[in-house]
Amino acid sequence: MDAETAAKLAAGLGMGLATLGPGLGIGYMTGRTTDAIARQPEASGDIRTAMIIGVALAEALALYAFVIAILLAVAS
Repeated sequence: MDAETAAKLAAGLGMGLATLGPGLGIGYMTGRTTDAIARQPEASGDIRTAMIIGVALAEALALYAFVIAILLAVAS
């Protein structure tokens, strides 16, 4: 296996594994937010705001992994 093939394989595997964590985290966070809003509807605005901030931070991890995967794929 040459270096270019290894870099492309690493980019693909890295992107796949790196999106697994944020994907699970966002799903869990959304489910727990739905539960919280169902239990206390009057606080839905505050709960939703906190969820959106958390989702944005979790999604940033996937975007960082995407940039690194692109750099690995193009660099070689």
